[in-house]
Amino acid sequence: MKTDSICDDECPVSKASSVLSGKWTTLIVRDLLSGTKRYSELQRSLLGISPRMLAARLSMLEQEGLITKTIYPTVPPKTEYQLTEAGRRIEPVIAAMAAFGTGLATAK
Repeated sequence: MKTDSICDDECPVSKASSVLSGKWTTLIVRDLLSGTKRYSELQRSLLGISPRMLAARLSMLEQEGLITKTIYPTVPPKTEYQLTEAGRRIEPVIAAMAAFGTGLATAK
């Protein structure tokens, strides 16, 4: 794999890193790879995330076009999140991270 020695705002690795930065972003994507999730399902599966952080990460992923948010007019309102086609393209990255993490666990 050829990489340039300069990594500015146009660098593909820099672009991907800015979108996937932070521990919660990749974990949210990991959870959504299995299908549509409600806000409460995501919060339960991400132990330690604050409601504010979850809302901020979901908003950022939606702005980047990686997830869609659907609000159903029920009482109380029901909100669901799912990956877009662009968001699904992250799956090999998450799989590689899982394989790398498994290797770390067995290397100890």
